[in-house]
Amino acid sequence: MGDFPREETPKERSNRELLELLNELRVALPGVQVLFAFLLAVPFARGWERVTPFQKDVFFAAFLSTTISSIFLIAPSAFHRIGWRVADKGRIVRAGNTLTLVGLAFLALAIESVVLLVTDYIFERTTAITVTAILAVPFVIVWLVWPLRTRDER
Repeated sequence: MGDFPREETPKERSNRELLELLNELRVALPGVQVLFAFLLAVPFARGWERVTPFQKDVFFAAFLSTTISSIFLIAPSAFHRIGWRVADKGRIVRAGNTLTLVGLAFLALAIESVVLLVTDYIFERTTAITVTAILAVPFVIVWLVWPLRTRDER
């Protein structure tokens, strides 16, 4: 395989791309599930009564972002399952790619929100906002800028 172009039919390409997409989702989904489970437990934990209105708002943003991320990251499987004998796999892959990118964007927002929530709970607000802003940089670089720059390097 390596860097050599593959000789494959459009159907083979769609099949391969769909398998690659579903395998990538197997990496992202456990992270979303763990984050969601953490967020489900937070309001019921001891100490929740001490959170500020700001922290409750950030928690709710994290909770909604995780929920939306789950919806979008699971959607390609639903697309595949519903259309696997009917729809063109190329269309499923294109839709799945878009859904996955949106899901990853909401996952980044959810993780950032959790970082802000936890850091604000432990430290003062200025530290929490600073740390969260600094951690947004790797998300943008590693999840967006770097892939965009390297996708055309062939």
